[in-house]
Amino acid sequence: MNTLRIIPLAAFLFLFLNCGAEKTINFQINTDGHQFKHNQSIAVSISNDDNKIVDNVVYSIDGKELVVTDGKINLDIIKLGIKTLKAKINYDKTTNIVEKNITVLAEKAPELYTYEIINEYPHDNKSYTQGLEFHNDTLYEGTGQRGRSFLRKYDYKTAKVYDQIDLDPNVFGEGITILDGKIYQLSWQSRIGFIYDVNEFKKIDTFQYGQSKEGWGLTNNDTHIYKSDGTAKIWLLNPETLKEESYIEIVTNKALSKNANELEYVDGKIYANVYTKEGIMIINAESGAIEGVVNMGGLSKKITKTPTWDVNNVLNGIAYHPTRKTFFVTGKDWNKLFEIKIMKK
Repeated sequence: MNTLRIIPLAAFLFLFLNCGAEKTINFQINTDGHQFKHNQSIAVSISNDDNKIVDNVVYSIDGKELVVTDGKINLDIIKLGIKTLKAKINYDKTTNIVEKNITVLAEKAPELYTYEIINEYPHDNKSYTQGLEFHNDTLYEGTGQRGRSFLRKYDYKTAKVYDQIDLDPNVFGEGITILDGKIYQLSWQSRIGFIYDVNEFKKIDTFQYGQSKEGWGLTNNDTHIYKSDGTAKIWLLNPETLKEESYIEIVTNKALSKNANELEYVDGKIYANVYTKEGIMIINAESGAIEGVVNMGGLSKKITKTPTWDVNNVLNGIAYHPTRKTFFVTGKDWNKLFEIKIMKK
């Protein structure tokens, strides 16, 4: 007589679900820390709980293969910040990919810069400056605060207004930039941007934000538009589609840096006001490294404060004049516009 063996249901399900399934190998990337410097060589290795024999490993960051020499890789990558270190592991005719997040900071501390005032010009003390840019010797300005946000163009020497477009009272205006006959302007938290014809000075379109959280500053390098959002990221937008295609992250040799406000691109560098600070960051537009810091201390003491002055009336607004080769800076509700030269200390 055959004896019927009854398999417990739990055991049966375990055998059924695992029949023919391969066991996952738990590979891990080992490094001597999580925070490193640009161009630093770091030790890397792969471990696994099952002691599988690894045939070879290919490490990469942002798609760039990092060659292993004496058990170390060199972090000679282009963009800095929080990066994903990938390892493509080949073993037993099988390939596995594992990842580990690391932070790659700038190789050197920022250099220190100062400024020299060349000229002082009048500025509307009811202009809560968010964006500032020259086009054909005319100064364009975008302002903030709900109910008094606008886009304006004027004579920088006299503050005579040529034209102005007022934003919807519910919109808080932000940074601007001019590219290929169009003016682009951000809103702060409405997640919408505006496009104007620079010649006719009228609104022609709008665009939506992507992954960026807010709208702060704008600038461009003739091929891409750079957009800050208050985080450590500066987004690169395609000027044809306004899609956020990639980003850089702002870093020093010690940490990530945020609060880049108004932006201005000059010769491969992004000059950025730092919100609430009397300083300008000089950022490598390719890597995100802060290569210099301009101490703007003392400038705010040269303006006349209004009765409604408050802590938000900070330095903001930076425009480069390509012919004069000088920078023009001002602040939120400041009554002066300053033409300055930036120089190393």
